[in-house]
Amino acid sequence: MLVSKEVIKESGILFGTSGARGLVEQFTANACAAFTHAFLTSIQSQFAFQQVAIAIDNRPSSPAMGQACAKAIEQLGLEVAYYGVVPTPALAYMSMQDNIPCIMVTGSHIPFDRNGLKFYRPDGEISKADEQAILNATTEFEAITDLPVLTVSDKAANQYIKRYTSLFDSQMLTGKRIGIYEHSSAGRDLYAPMFEALGAEVIALERSDKFVPIDTEAVSDADKQKAKNWSKEYNLDFIFSTDGDGDRPLVADENGDWLRGDILGLLCADAMNIEALAVPVSCNTAIEGCERFNHVTRTKIGSPYVIAEFDSLLKQYNSVAGFEANGGFLLGSHTLVNGKAIKALPTRDAVLPALMLLSAAVIKERPIYNLVNALPQRFTYSDRIQNFATEKSIAILKEAIENPAKFLSKIGLGNIDITTVDITDGLRITLFNGDVIHLRPSGNAPEFRCYIESNNIESAQNKLCLVFNFLMKNE
Repeated sequence: MLVSKEVIKESGILFGTSGARGLVEQFTANACAAFTHAFLTSIQSQFAFQQVAIAIDNRPSSPAMGQACAKAIEQLGLEVAYYGVVPTPALAYMSMQDNIPCIMVTGSHIPFDRNGLKFYRPDGEISKADEQAILNATTEFEAITDLPVLTVSDKAANQYIKRYTSLFDSQMLTGKRIGIYEHSSAGRDLYAPMFEALGAEVIALERSDKFVPIDTEAVSDADKQKAKNWSKEYNLDFIFSTDGDGDRPLVADENGDWLRGDILGLLCADAMNIEALAVPVSCNTAIEGCERFNHVTRTKIGSPYVIAEFDSLLKQYNSVAGFEANGGFLLGSHTLVNGKAIKALPTRDAVLPALMLLSAAVIKERPIYNLVNALPQRFTYSDRIQNFATEKSIAILKEAIENPAKFLSKIGLGNIDITTVDITDGLRITLFNGDVIHLRPSGNAPEFRCYIESNNIESAQNKLCLVFNFLMKNE
């Protein structure tokens, strides 16, 4: 017999900002089983269930990992509901309606040589306390020697499409040409039917048989140019895409300019008349500057921290939501859209913010870029250095926190007054002119992230270059 805590520890797999992540070779069948046993046994005293749902993304390693999780579920005498390749929010939504736990096999946006597991209780995404319970569980289980054959159900995919098409008029997008950058997104087979059901003409763009690690917070220069080219070539009104597991949106306006995820979230929340928001500290300060919300709470980065704020906000406000700089939108309360009820979905979702932005543009009879330009003009420029040793990231961050002024001097910004220093998550320095420099090592990969916010894009880009030049010299 194996013990879950020991197997997990030996695997070296860690929890990041959202889910357990690691190298593919670390996710052996027994490691996947250990996480599954630990998760399910840790919640059995709180929930009664006889079925557990599983879905996967398009990574080459995901099917076998899903089978290993399914085998562990069967070892516990439980039934498996297998939805195949669908977006994470589709799996989460269906499981919440069925009041059962679920496991999503995905590494989200990280490279294909890595993968991960996301866990959902019957009432939604697990908390940081739940993560610790999983790591500390000492559940015994038999080693995995064979993998089961799984039959795919289309129930989650169909219900996810219905969740959104039922909110809007079937002709809302008539006359609109929408490009879908499909790449290897887990939701690529769902999005065309969804937009077409609302009247749009859909153009499929660049489907890939190989996994493409799209990071919606650090869009590559190549993808920026692709969007501009596609917009012009196909005369598009909108481009829609997501990260690997379909919980983070990537949308472009009529000019083929990708929107920042937090700007998209802001416009979505405004269109839904949301009263109170919980957003990570890395999000654009235009959220407060636009003065469209009664309350905004800033949290650490990661959906569990955003979700943790919902309970307190719901005691004071009727409509509550959150979103992240990556664009993932979390609906914390049941609310109305066009007079129709939509249930809460407290996990990142890519489709709702895209549709609400399109709806707002139609209702106001204004182009999307006009809605964006009406906001306070605060520009965020962010990027990441990949394969940057975690130990080095932590050492640089520690030194910068101890003496922020000295760090600024080292990168070439000496003699600049600092207004505030925020260490909620990483190091966020606000300068006297309102510019923001935010440094943060990734929580689940050897990457170093930097977010720069300024009143103009050139200033943001220049400061990011200074930071990256310094980091590369110290790599």
